[in-house]
Amino acid sequence: MDIGQFFTAADLLGISPEIILTLTALAVLSLEMFHVSRPGIKLMVAALGFLLAGVVTISTSSDEQILFDGMLSLNKFSMFFDFLYLSIGLATMILSRGYLEKMGSKSRGEYPVLILFSVIGMMLMTKANDLVMVFLGLELLSLSLYVLVGFLRQSLYSNESGLKYLLLGAFSTGFFLFGAAMIYGATGTTNYNEIASVATAGSILSKVYFSLGIGLLLIGFAFKVALAPFHMWSPDVYQGAPTTVTAFLCTAPKVAGFGALLNIFIAAFMEIQVEWQNLFWILAALTMTVGNISALMQSHVKRMLAFSSVSHAGYLVLGVLVLNSVGLSAVLFYLVVYSVMNLGAFGIILLLEKDDKGLVFEDYRGFSSQHPWMAGAMALFMISLAGFPPTGGFVAKYGLLSSAVSEGYIWLVIIAVLNTLASAYYYLRLIVNMYMQEEKGAPHPVSGVLVLGLIGLFAVIVLTLGITPGFLLKITAEAATTVF
Repeated sequence: MDIGQFFTAADLLGISPEIILTLTALAVLSLEMFHVSRPGIKLMVAALGFLLAGVVTISTSSDEQILFDGMLSLNKFSMFFDFLYLSIGLATMILSRGYLEKMGSKSRGEYPVLILFSVIGMMLMTKANDLVMVFLGLELLSLSLYVLVGFLRQSLYSNESGLKYLLLGAFSTGFFLFGAAMIYGATGTTNYNEIASVATAGSILSKVYFSLGIGLLLIGFAFKVALAPFHMWSPDVYQGAPTTVTAFLCTAPKVAGFGALLNIFIAAFMEIQVEWQNLFWILAALTMTVGNISALMQSHVKRMLAFSSVSHAGYLVLGVLVLNSVGLSAVLFYLVVYSVMNLGAFGIILLLEKDDKGLVFEDYRGFSSQHPWMAGAMALFMISLAGFPPTGGFVAKYGLLSSAVSEGYIWLVIIAVLNTLASAYYYLRLIVNMYMQEEKGAPHPVSGVLVLGLIGLFAVIVLTLGITPGFLLKITAEAATTVF
């Protein structure tokens, strides 16, 4: 049998980052098989894999390419997301150094392997030009995350989180699969371009099935990115999962979910945009409001950041609702800033976490007097999450709101501004505990130079993007114009 009939050299070159990550995962498993005891070596090999894949991604031609007979599409849009996934994966490897041992768990080789496979799944989701490929990438991502969430086997919270995420995640994937099946039944295809052609020509076999299919697809994505009312898994899972996994979970999968969602609705459903605009309007308003109100009542920092993540997903829906090059560019910029802010905040939390300490607001009382630099970085991340100048969070939120205003979504922008004002309370609450409360024996962070350096880098990026965002805005604009 000639395997050349199934793919070409150009196809393999287009997925070379995924191939590198797969080989890296096999190398890490080989180290585990030969009983290499030092966990840092496995993390280092995985980190090198992410670095090499990132270099290959940057050096890949930015011209649009159709791979594997229309199953995948490679362009600046997908390359932007690929580089962001790889950066988050690399950061997770650095943050994970020594964490599992500190939490009393053996650092096994499966941990970096699962991170690697989940990133491969995300890359396939964003590059996909077919609903079948999205499903394959989604399953690879989800199966890896189910295990990662419950990785602390000695912890009941981690076990509960893993089981809850598995059950609800499998349920949501079923919605996505049913939605894809209905769209196939209504159009006779799962390819984005062909679906758009059928919709434009008005030759849909059943508009009921087609509309229902879009709705079911949206439910599947709403679960993955934690849109209300499909967000209820996130606080328990974020709290119970290892903090390194929580940092990864609240950034990369959310980015992948929005990347795939944007790709589908731009490529396949753009012609019927008017029919689903009201649905996204409701989702945006509901998600922002529910996320912020719930965060106000939290005393656990990880749960607060979980509901904060829900509210930020609501802001991102604004960009999906606008769905033009300006709105898409604002979404891409927001995703970068959001990832940096959250990775930095969770990086500080995992340094302080020990024996259930460092996880509630009270643990941070007087933190600034003992560790002024780390307290300053945490305060910067909180201010940026709240959307205050001169931080990247302000520029990101301003970009989304201004694009929504230009399209006439005035009332939705008013709701977003009111929610932003409400969010200031719980973000500033943590800062008040660090700087304005009496010292209460704040936990002493145990860290290495790499982790502290990474947190410092995140703080610099957040501040730089707030003062001079032009470089990143140019990149996001180029990526956005690729699909419009």
